[in-house]
Amino acid sequence: MSDLLKKDATQRFMFDTSDARGELASLEHSYADVLAKHAYPQPVQQLLGELMAAAALLVGNQKIDGLLSLQARSEGPVPLLMIECTSEREIRGLARYDAEQIAPDATLADLLPNGVLAITIDPRVGKRYQGIVDLNGETLADCFTNYFVMSEQVPTRFWLAANGQRARGMFLQQLPADVIDDEDERTESWDRLLMLGDTLKTEELLGLDNETILHRLYHEETVRVFDPEALEFKCSCSRERSGNALTSLGHEDALNLVAEHGGHIEIDCQFCNARYLFDAADVDQLFSGAGVESPSTTHH
Repeated sequence: MSDLLKKDATQRFMFDTSDARGELASLEHSYADVLAKHAYPQPVQQLLGELMAAAALLVGNQKIDGLLSLQARSEGPVPLLMIECTSEREIRGLARYDAEQIAPDATLADLLPNGVLAITIDPRVGKRYQGIVDLNGETLADCFTNYFVMSEQVPTRFWLAANGQRARGMFLQQLPADVIDDEDERTESWDRLLMLGDTLKTEELLGLDNETILHRLYHEETVRVFDPEALEFKCSCSRERSGNALTSLGHEDALNLVAEHGGHIEIDCQFCNARYLFDAADVDQLFSGAGVESPSTTHH
């Protein structure tokens, strides 16, 4: 396994003697790429990392063929956290924040008071789905756990952590009865797995590899571990997509906008800071059907 795969990947596991499965997520390079785009305060770095780890866990668990989007919104110092992850496991993220209102030891409740978390699945085929849950847990992990309890009605537990260098996540989910038929035994088995999972310290989740974590928690269980699946940072912005946004304005309005902005329009990507410039010649070219290749340059 390459070093890159170890640092940016998810890895599923199953319990052969219990009706439960789990997954671990680790993000370093992709997390660093997201943080490099803006000077985020440390508490925002942590929340972005935890949300990235949750997205990585969900994109495989939900068997998505399309786009998974996580949005946390509030009227507090952090009005928006947003992570997008495709079924190709390409991930990007951003946050909006007011640095002057963010204390170094700010909690989730401080940063996103009265917030809501929206989980949106936009498949290539089929209907778009969105679930919303209040951000009323002590941590983001609590909020995701609450979401599954209320929306999916599947016993599930999340553990999330991030420190500005590494983002990590783990989740457990109970499966339909197969290995254990007796309901009391199923409950006892599930509660035992959760109890053991809750002994995992944040520094262990951030500092240990998957094999060590699973041995540390579940060495008395029979755990089947699957091959890791890689993730990477990638932004879906492009000059073509920016041009398409301009064409939605109409030819005359687009030209007027160019004139109002001193001869060219700048369209910036908030995820990766790419900048796409369009002048009047570009606009004419767009509306003539000649595409987006133009004299203007694209700045990154």
